[in-house]
Amino acid sequence: MSRSQTASSQPRDKAAKVSFASMIGSAVESYDFFIYGTAAAGWFGQVFFHTTEPIIGILAAFATMAVGFFMRPLGGYLAGHFGDRLGRKTVLLWSLLAMGGATVLIGALPTYEQAGLLAPVLLILLRMIQGIGFGAEWGGAVLMACEHAPAHRRGFFGAVPQIGIPLGLLMANGAFLLSGALLQGEWVWRAPFLASVLMVAVGMYIRLGVSESPEFEKAKADNTLVKQPALQVIRSDWRKILQIAGLRLAETGGYYIATSFMLSYVLLAGVAAKENVLWGTMIGSALGLGSHLMYGALSDRIGRKPVFLLGSLFTIVFGIPMFMMINSGVVVLIVVAVAMALLLSHDPIFAVEASWFTEQFPANVRSSGISLGYNCASLVAGALPFIATALFAKVGWMGPAVLFSLLGVVSTLCALKMRETAPAVAKQPTAIERTAVVASQAL
Repeated sequence: MSRSQTASSQPRDKAAKVSFASMIGSAVESYDFFIYGTAAAGWFGQVFFHTTEPIIGILAAFATMAVGFFMRPLGGYLAGHFGDRLGRKTVLLWSLLAMGGATVLIGALPTYEQAGLLAPVLLILLRMIQGIGFGAEWGGAVLMACEHAPAHRRGFFGAVPQIGIPLGLLMANGAFLLSGALLQGEWVWRAPFLASVLMVAVGMYIRLGVSESPEFEKAKADNTLVKQPALQVIRSDWRKILQIAGLRLAETGGYYIATSFMLSYVLLAGVAAKENVLWGTMIGSALGLGSHLMYGALSDRIGRKPVFLLGSLFTIVFGIPMFMMINSGVVVLIVVAVAMALLLSHDPIFAVEASWFTEQFPANVRSSGISLGYNCASLVAGALPFIATALFAKVGWMGPAVLFSLLGVVSTLCALKMRETAPAVAKQPTAIERTAVVASQAL
């Protein structure tokens, strides 16, 4: 190998190492966050809330789940500020510790029968800490990957940390299936939370071994860092922050309707056991380990926007068919419906968010810009399982089905207004963009 070939391979090797480290940490934090959603749908309504009505208990559990989402913008603000002031790596380390510590403590909480009102109060406090930690995680993880990557490969390397989300969900659902098969009573839900201590230790070890973002180091060397980056980006780019939040609704909102809400829906509607939804989620997550890389690489070739629109347009058309498949009660159709919602609705959108959002802001306020935009969507997404449950109680399954599709409409409209950033893509609109424009005009 020539000296020039060796030199050119070094940035790719470093980008691969950093992306892998970011992915592992994201998987650990995603596991911690998602086991709460599974536990809230299947156990917490009875364990922490004193009620004889199943739907009331589930609504209360989803309300505490939403608290974590409501705290994520605070985590995003803190991560953005310190990520742009002190560095991306520092934020990644403290966010992992905050998330992991809160998760382990949830596994050790007393139940309502044991401690009365103190039990749900402690649950809510720990969920708030989870939300702050998870809100701080994403921006630092994807920036480390994207800012170490060559510009023409940001779509691919930026998609690597995104794999941590389906991997974390895969581990979370697998943990509940395994604990359900091996354990009994309270240990079925406690064991997955307590097991987090081992994964956090692994994540910390891997993240300590990576270097700081070169683009942050350059901004620091050039003396272009600002004192209040989060406040500055809010003042100068608040429209873009809201636009990013709108872009995320189909991805994050649709995700929680198709997974967390669906776990409770199949029980409330009496159509199937929750394990069928878990298997669909696991299969979709397993496929997502490859699909995210495929979509990310594709965005380097044809652009971020066309790949995103593949997912947002599918979200629009799949809402009612998804619930019809679930309502059939046929196990295969239930599994396929949930897996399709992840593979074709969530994954194309989520795969390109890292590179697309990163490329919208300059390096000295980039952590703040993407963290705030990403986590502002949580203010809506966190309430969607609660809203979907309330809609089902009021109007039946058509309510959450239409809600799922409307999320796709919002994200599609936002995507059409967002500028393309992939270096290799011409400025002319692609066929899928032209189709989306026609569809949006018809709406």
